Amino acid sequence: MPDTPEDDLLSFLDDDTDSSVPTLFKKPDPWRVLSVDDDEDVHVTTQLALNSVEILGKNVELLRAYSGQEALDVLSKEQGIAVVLLDVVMESDNAGLAIVDKIRNDLGLVDLRIVLRTGQPGYAPELDAIRDYDINDYRNKSELTHTKLYATLTSAIRSYSQIRALEASRKGLELIAHSSGELINSNGFDAFALRIINQLSDLLGLSDDGIVCTRAEGRNTDAGSDYMVISASGRYSRMANKKLCEINDARVQHSLEASIQKKSNVLQSDATVLYFLGQSGRNLVAFLDQTRHLDDTETRLLDVFCSNISVCLNNVLMLSKLHHYAYFDSLLDIPNRLAFAHCIEDWIKKDVSASVVLVDVDQFSAINDTIGTTNGDFLLGAVAQRLHDKLGDAFVARVSGDVFGLVGDREALSPDRVREIFYEPFTIVEQEQLISVTLGLYDLVGGEDAQESLKKANIALKKAKEFLRGSHCYFTREMEMETETRVRLLHNLRKAFDSDRLFMVYQPQVNVADGLPVGVEALLRWRTEEGEMVPPDRFIPLAESSGLIIHLGEWVMRTAMFQLKHFQKETKFKLRMGINVSMSQFKHPDFLSVLDRAISDSAVDPCQIELEITESIAMIGRLEVNRVLSAVADRGIKIAIDDFGTGFSSLSYLEQLKVHRLKIDKSFIDKLQGKAADTRLSEMIVNLAKDLDLEVIAEGVETEEQAGWLKKIQCTEAQGYLYARPLEPNWLIEWLREQEVRLAKLLISRDQ
Repeated sequence: MPDTPEDDLLSFLDDDTDSSVPTLFKKPDPWRVLSVDDDEDVHVTTQLALNSVEILGKNVELLRAYSGQEALDVLSKEQGIAVVLLDVVMESDNAGLAIVDKIRNDLGLVDLRIVLRTGQPGYAPELDAIRDYDINDYRNKSELTHTKLYATLTSAIRSYSQIRALEASRKGLELIAHSSGELINSNGFDAFALRIINQLSDLLGLSDDGIVCTRAEGRNTDAGSDYMVISASGRYSRMANKKLCEINDARVQHSLEASIQKKSNVLQSDATVLYFLGQSGRNLVAFLDQTRHLDDTETRLLDVFCSNISVCLNNVLMLSKLHHYAYFDSLLDIPNRLAFAHCIEDWIKKDVSASVVLVDVDQFSAINDTIGTTNGDFLLGAVAQRLHDKLGDAFVARVSGDVFGLVGDREALSPDRVREIFYEPFTIVEQEQLISVTLGLYDLVGGEDAQESLKKANIALKKAKEFLRGSHCYFTREMEMETETRVRLLHNLRKAFDSDRLFMVYQPQVNVADGLPVGVEALLRWRTEEGEMVPPDRFIPLAESSGLIIHLGEWVMRTAMFQLKHFQKETKFKLRMGINVSMSQFKHPDFLSVLDRAISDSAVDPCQIELEITESIAMIGRLEVNRVLSAVADRGIKIAIDDFGTGFSSLSYLEQLKVHRLKIDKSFIDKLQGKAADTRLSEMIVNLAKDLDLEVIAEGVETEEQAGWLKKIQCTEAQGYLYARPLEPNWLIEWLREQEVRLAKLLISRDQ
């Protein structure tokens, strides 16, 4: 049977190597010496002298060449030749010296040692030749007895070994430095572990038969049973993802367990086991088959390698954590918005029928208030888990607070299938919680950007929420155009605010009995650069949703107060100034501070200021609303509830609030005319105000008939086009002066 090369034998071993298979271990490679001489007797004599000789622990293998050219051929083909015994005189008087230059410069063999031999002492080389060509020694053939040949070769081999060790150290350090970058750039912890095997194999010149283990997630002990194989290569590749105790190779298992127990490296005759201490208990243990002895240089390089890997390990762990933080939601530990966008990109590249679905939990804020934030978090986790369980093929992510993202097959993510997931209630703290969801859907288009796709799904979700909670909406181009219009309008609004294109007008509020002014309401207006007016019902909601209302509101408040001071100087009427306050302003933590600064800077009497809030503001967080309203009232400022009757106020709660005036909404005033005039609601509000000891004012009065009905139901104040349109300051002053003239005539007529 023919001999089988050892490499071939390795390839037939089963990956889960049984411990009964003997370890393959090579004897140290011999020192290779090339004898160059044209005399066969010299070769024979040299061979006899070196038989059974060991130099520095290794045998000597003798190669032969009979001419300078043959020597060059051997050196160009054979590897690992340590010493050349070179005859000076062969085919020419200096044939030996002639090839030294080619050995050093042409072949680049700077490590091997050259010992010159000659049988003719008169042909000794010049000293400069010995120096220039790095010749290790020069001997007469007659001097090279067994003992002297041994001494000469020992000296030359020791020199060769030292040079090789230095070179190996240099290359090893270069490899370690280079490997640092590769290891740090590994794509994930498992890839990092596999590269440890590869780098260790390259460093020591060994096979890549090895495995790397780490402690299983959630285990707090450092016992071998807690470790798993996360990377394996070569003949151990099938051991990947197995527990250490399941490895079917006693030698490997015991070696790893010994390193884990000692928490240190274990260098054996047939294996190298390295222990790396990582942060947060993520320690690594690497095992590599060793088929030859390691020399001192390699052992020292291993120490450097281990130190380097430890630093890299902690860096990789840190990068893994950062990667996790970047792509996973910190509360639910599921993919976040960024990971969702990457997944959308992957689905777009597949060029298959797929959809993006945004799932918004309806009224989650109210649910959170009812069951508590901790249980609210549990509910979000339960929603994520159910989505994952019921839509296993879809990618599930948390896009924002109570909004989840789905991407996957279009048919599998139909609105009906997604909504039916929520027909069954969730059990939170042994209580059933039934929820509904609103969906925004977008069908992916090939070649589109992931962020653009996500934006379109979000547009569809907003539209669905505006339409009806619990419904769904697919994205359409019309929605996008509407959104683009809103974006342009918001941009222009910001620009208008910065360039003073916004201005104030003031609508008079009068006594119904005589039509004389008692106050004004400050109203914000926007005139474009082209002179066109943008209706308030278009830009005010936009300012509120964008947060711009905070800055606009402060500007309106200050402008109105300074203008009131001016009106007081220009008219005899003691007017109050009504200023609208949005929900965003009212809830802002600096609201009272902003109010105080405006009063202080304008030097107005707080008793002449009336803040108008909507019923929706009055109903948010009653304790907080009452606290702020009480603080406002303590300053002497009046509070009016605007558009009263259109919301869902609790009358018992209304009685508790620090409120001074109710404003009857225009929709009720519109009914106070014609044959079918209906005064019931307006009269009810007036009577309610009287019962609660509140003032009342009607807004939107446009006809004498409406004013007549207000007198009949005893509504004392009103505002509307019947009396005056909203006026710019100069026009308002003119109007007030006209009212002063009318007042004077009324007084004269009364006196008569």
